[in-house]
Amino acid sequence: MLPTAKCSSGVQMLTLMLEIIKMMGKRFCGLVYAVLYGYLVLFAVAQITDPSEVSALGAVMGRLIDPMNHLGNWYEGDPCQSKWTGVLCFDTTDETDGYLHIQNLLLLNMNLSGSLAPELGQLSRLRILDFMWNDLTGSIPKEIGNISSLVLLLLNGNRLSGSLPEELGKLSNLNRLQVDENNISGTIPKSFANMTSMRHFHLNNNSIVGQLPPQLFNLSRLIHLLVDNNNLTGSLPPEYSELPTLRILQLDNNNFSGTELPATYGNFSSLVKLSLRHCSLQGAVPDLSRIPTLHYLDLSGNQLTGPIPSNKLSDNITTIDLSENSLNGSIPASFSDLPSLQRLDLRNNAFASVLGDLDPPNNVTLRYDIFIKTRLMIWQFQDSELELGGNPICTSANIPNIDKFCDSEAEDDETITKSTNSKCPIEACPTDNFYEYVPSSGDLCTCAAPLRIGYRLKSPSFSYFGPYANLFEAYVTSSLNLSIYQLSVDSIAWEKGPRLRMYLKLFPHANSTMFNTSEVLRIREIFTSWRFPGRDLFGPYELLNFTLLGPYASNPETRRTGISKGVLAAIVVPAIASAVVITAAVTFLMTRRLARNQRSLSRRRMSTKVSMKIDGVKGFKFKELASATDNFNRSTQVGQGVYGKVYKGILSDNTVVAIKRAEEGSLQGQKEFLTEIKLLSRLHHRNLVSLLGYCDEEEEQMLVYEFMPNGTLRDWLSENETYIQVNVARESGLMFSVIDNRMGSYPSKCIERFVALALNCCHDKTERRPSMSDVVRELETILKMILETDATFSESTSMHSDSKSTSASASSSFMTRDQYFSSNVLGSDLVSGVIPTISPR
Repeated sequence: MLPTAKCSSGVQMLTLMLEIIKMMGKRFCGLVYAVLYGYLVLFAVAQITDPSEVSALGAVMGRLIDPMNHLGNWYEGDPCQSKWTGVLCFDTTDETDGYLHIQNLLLLNMNLSGSLAPELGQLSRLRILDFMWNDLTGSIPKEIGNISSLVLLLLNGNRLSGSLPEELGKLSNLNRLQVDENNISGTIPKSFANMTSMRHFHLNNNSIVGQLPPQLFNLSRLIHLLVDNNNLTGSLPPEYSELPTLRILQLDNNNFSGTELPATYGNFSSLVKLSLRHCSLQGAVPDLSRIPTLHYLDLSGNQLTGPIPSNKLSDNITTIDLSENSLNGSIPASFSDLPSLQRLDLRNNAFASVLGDLDPPNNVTLRYDIFIKTRLMIWQFQDSELELGGNPICTSANIPNIDKFCDSEAEDDETITKSTNSKCPIEACPTDNFYEYVPSSGDLCTCAAPLRIGYRLKSPSFSYFGPYANLFEAYVTSSLNLSIYQLSVDSIAWEKGPRLRMYLKLFPHANSTMFNTSEVLRIREIFTSWRFPGRDLFGPYELLNFTLLGPYASNPETRRTGISKGVLAAIVVPAIASAVVITAAVTFLMTRRLARNQRSLSRRRMSTKVSMKIDGVKGFKFKELASATDNFNRSTQVGQGVYGKVYKGILSDNTVVAIKRAEEGSLQGQKEFLTEIKLLSRLHHRNLVSLLGYCDEEEEQMLVYEFMPNGTLRDWLSENETYIQVNVARESGLMFSVIDNRMGSYPSKCIERFVALALNCCHDKTERRPSMSDVVRELETILKMILETDATFSESTSMHSDSKSTSASASSSFMTRDQYFSSNVLGSDLVSGVIPTISPR
């Protein structure tokens, strides 16, 4: 690599040249001229990315806040040549202008905050714009509508607000729009009907208002329309039934008050899931038996009336939820002849009779968790159980022993247990490098480093995953061109929606301990470009995180940008002549500087390693804490303040901990950090959390505490109204009326200062809370006041031990003091205030 490749700008390079001049003197002027000339030649060929796009990325960076420095290399060289994080370029230069252009901008789950820059619209060749799962605020720039080449616009999982720009309707090549889980308001623009390539509309979990535009029925390629959990009103467009490829229509938790479900919705030709839960719908349930592909029907929590149509639904159907309506009549006998049915929920209606026998039909055979589940009816495994709770049938005198069918309930919970090989020795794999046993390695104890992937099915078409687990594994591995044994579904969890969250682990091929770089990039590209083939049963998915830990984290090639070898050769060959000239001078300077810095760094590291050995406090490695928090995933965060963030983590021994991680602006010096650890390690009290360890690696400062699961102190005080009572008492001068006498007696001034400090520590605004140094300083002042008062009080009582007036005077300033009072308690226990579930300062 050329020495100049380390320089991030022409200014840095010229500064380096000036240092060479100062070191070598005027007699080397000829060499300096050669150096500068060589640099200019190199600089002329090194700018290979379209300058307008480079400028746009600079504006993007200017709007972002990057506390973890994920985009640190954005200041180095050319975006395509220097492989900027998340920037992928086309492999070849454009014939019309001779530049490389940016193809994808992938900034998934990087803890970025700030806002989106309007200059994004200058990335004229962009195909994927991905800012998923960050903490961005502000509005969506209308200028994004100028990127006519855009195929994927992925902004879900942020805090974006404002309306959806009309200009996005110009994106005729857009295939997927994901802005779900934001704070988007306003209406859905009618211009979106011009997105003729649109297949996936994910607008759920926002604050969108108004009516669904009927014009969207023009989107003949639309597959998924998810607009649940918004504030939509008006009527349901009957025209949507004409959408030829629509698979999922999910509109739960909107307010279509007074609207009937259109009868035309029984004409969908390819609908797999119809979910309109809690939408204030009225009228009758339409006949949906003509939809041959229907898997999932949820119309619960509405105001539907009348009987259920008796025609048999599709044999594919897994779930029927019609609970919490005003349906009446009889339960259709056709429900007992649905071979794939997992769940039938008809609670809280007005059914007075059931068709057919009370026993399960003969064709219901033993299969995984087969039950038609409700308080109304349950057939589970081979047991002949029937549940009829919540309906008039339970009070019928004509059915003998009906009571026994109206009391019990079935459980909804579903878990997956990881398979482990009990023959393998415990912890024999190198856990520090995130290796573990391959679950499907049989009798062999094979260790390998998996890729860890957070994955969620946004709208699955089943209620229980178990029967489809093997099918899902085959679906994922075939899409990734892997073998079944290479996938482990590590855990699953049903979330509101319902959505199914899971963690996947992908293991390398047999006889390999890790994936090579090209495989990691190939797999990541399939996930991030949504190249999975459609599968109606599993529905749309979302990528929550693609975590590169252990041996994968240290490989810079995983930040590939797509630059070709030919382009690199075009840069290197013309620059070799100038590189030869400058190499000697630059190497001399850099070697001298590096040696000086290395000696200093070695001294600091040696000093740190020696001084940080503290009894009872473990020194954690950064990799351990990253693994415990899924690489500090936002979902594990339990608090945040000026100091930094607090994460819930699970260590390798299953210990649950709270990890307080300092942000860049709050980092202390080594001495100060060491002092704080020593101080906290001496604090032991039943009302204080214990410091378990610390981490001082990779420019990080973290403290590890035992985890307290009951919320923040501020929340606890608010819920118990204690905070309000104490605050009112303090402002009204009645502080001592809310203090428990069992605390002992202390000077009134000390009590007032201590309470003021405690209330400030619980302030709603993090910037108003005192820093740790301020807390320690104030507590030391209070302690000093107590000790001084103790000395004065002791001297006074010894001189006037028989004086009643003195005793009266003393009791006016003191509450009754506990005879077991210890200054060590005040001097240590109270200094902490570092309970991890409290939002940090």
